[in-house]
Amino acid sequence: MKPSYLNTIFLILFTALAAGCATAPKEDSSNSFPNKTTKSAANNKEIKSSDEDPCLQGDPYEKFNRRFYEVTEDIDRGIFEPVADTYIENIPDSVRESVGNFYSNLAYPNVALNALLQGKVKQGVGDSLRFIVNTTVGLGGIFDPAASLGLEKHDEDFGQTLGVWGVDNKSYMYIPILGPSSNRDLIGLPVTIASNMLFYAGFFVGAPITVPLGLLAAVDKRAQHTEQMRIRDQAALDRYIFTREAYWQYRENLVFDGKPPTEAYDSLFMDEDLSDTSDTRYFKEPCPEKSS
Repeated sequence: MKPSYLNTIFLILFTALAAGCATAPKEDSSNSFPNKTTKSAANNKEIKSSDEDPCLQGDPYEKFNRRFYEVTEDIDRGIFEPVADTYIENIPDSVRESVGNFYSNLAYPNVALNALLQGKVKQGVGDSLRFIVNTTVGLGGIFDPAASLGLEKHDEDFGQTLGVWGVDNKSYMYIPILGPSSNRDLIGLPVTIASNMLFYAGFFVGAPITVPLGLLAAVDKRAQHTEQMRIRDQAALDRYIFTREAYWQYRENLVFDGKPPTEAYDSLFMDEDLSDTSDTRYFKEPCPEKSS
């Protein structure tokens, strides 16, 4: 594989995950801590995880994850945050929206593919049509005429597909530069690469085109989440924990299409003193380090 293709792969990965550390839970109702058992609404399979200490089960690599998180945060503050701020200040909203549409469309085959893999045939067909319409009529995705035709935008990936299939999501993993992931979501990265049209552009136009496109994608993605990251920085006592829990919630919310099973909520209040917020499942404090 030529270096230009390696560069393209890295940039696609970064673009796909750059927003991970900025992700915040959309609603309080989605509980996704890994110390419970839930059922997939799509295939009624159980997604099981241990009832043991969540510090061990949910984040067994916390020591290394925290180091990777701090390195990534330093790089973000030193490079991507100021670049994204400059991008926001100098590029009109309408242009940034078109840029975001373009990159979203390049990655949209991944959405259509995984909708079909999850058994959502009607949605998968609609997502395929959305990609075709926006690629042609929408001039490569710069515009979104598919929305006016009633073809809604969805968010699917292979990590979600594995969740629907009943694959456990046990271990939180923070990947340097790329951001939050897990043992399950990490498996989906090759599918993310292979289904992004930017990857195939590398075979035809080479690094002089794909590398600048990839860098712009990363800056645009970072800019989209600037406000969320500022809120996180202001609100979180421990940004690492906030990021981790937001990621767990966000991913489970996607797996269940925003409708987690009710037993996920019931388990929160079973045999608990609601006034006691010290339960480790809420991850209010870092997991204690073991003495050697």
